[in-house]
Amino acid sequence: MSARHIAQIAAVALTAGTFIVSSADAQQQAGQAAPATPAVGAAAPDFSATATDSTGKAIPVSLASLRGKVVVIAFYPLDRSSGCTAELTKFRDEYQTLFGDGVVVLPTSVDSLGSHASWAKDAHFPFAMIADPTSAVATKYGAQGGARPYFRRSVYVVGKDGKVAYASPRFDALAQDGYDKLAAAIKTAKAN
Repeated sequence: MSARHIAQIAAVALTAGTFIVSSADAQQQAGQAAPATPAVGAAAPDFSATATDSTGKAIPVSLASLRGKVVVIAFYPLDRSSGCTAELTKFRDEYQTLFGDGVVVLPTSVDSLGSHASWAKDAHFPFAMIADPTSAVATKYGAQGGARPYFRRSVYVVGKDGKVAYASPRFDALAQDGYDKLAAAIKTAKAN
């Protein structure tokens, strides 16, 4: 089924009063499988990407190079949008409570390194941010939004052993419960 057909299904569903969250949902309603998300306990999909922080320096990052550390990969739709600002600001403000020492936090979106560096500098983020303009990393984690250019908000914790320790393919950035579950999963992953 083509992207045009999926968009038509979404438009018909909206007209009929059915809300479709993303084109991945439209794909499911059209009988196509949504992108697969890695299961808890499975090996986390490896990736190589480029990140940046408030300095604007390009930082090569790969999951394989982080083996032995707890890694949080947080996919989000767009720099500086309201939900994304709420999520990453909470990550910053509650960094020690949520993550603590020894955890690598990698927020990831389609935005450019320049956009990430500017936002990280303005918001004083204590973590590097991955630029994934081709959706290569997001696709491996089922976070690519199908035909839409933005990622679904999702969070994964990768344990020191390289396995998925926690998966939230529909992370709610505005609900405290999601952050509580994330913090608990990180605490467990750090202990293992």
